[in-house]
Amino acid sequence: MTRLHVFDMDGTLLRGTSASLELARHLGCLPELTALEAEFIAGTVDTYGFADRVCALWGALTPEIAADAFARAPWIGGLPEVLADIAARGERSAVITMSPDFFADGLRALGADDVIASRFPPLPLRTTPDPAGILTPADKVTAVDRLLAAHGLTRDACVAYGDSHSDVPLFRALHHTVAVNAGQTLKSLARHQYDGDDLWTAYETATRRA
Repeated sequence: MTRLHVFDMDGTLLRGTSASLELARHLGCLPELTALEAEFIAGTVDTYGFADRVCALWGALTPEIAADAFARAPWIGGLPEVLADIAARGERSAVITMSPDFFADGLRALGADDVIASRFPPLPLRTTPDPAGILTPADKVTAVDRLLAAHGLTRDACVAYGDSHSDVPLFRALHHTVAVNAGQTLKSLARHQYDGDDLWTAYETATRRA
């Protein structure tokens, strides 16, 4: 393997939404989840508190509902094609997200080699998550370094794609970065920028200029 491509999920692969919002939409608790996400963005709730509170909202969540939410979610165009091309090149793809593993793991079927996400109890949720399994933005850097070490690569062999404040630590740590439909803060840190609904264009920009 010569290169690792790391993708954020919420807001990057999922266009204009998050796994939590899509699950809440299916469960009929979207207003409550929207209010909770606003608290998280404002910094009044951390990742651990967020995970604990969404479990209370998602008491009716089943594996079938989660799978349907994943299938109906607005994934960015070109996602399977990009993952397939990465594999064809002999490179590796990874998705690192703070969202629940039971949702993010569906990306393996689309071609992602590694999916690293916050660990939640099995569905239906009857207990709250172990805080040790809930990822923070800083954990993205640790996860990337672990993957690179496992394959004998350095940070210079990694390309990261992200959109928001949760990607800031990773974008500060890496040189090859692509801001995808991102806010201004991340754009200012990124080597490349892309706005639109075609992941292939963002990927091509990164691979051509990396």
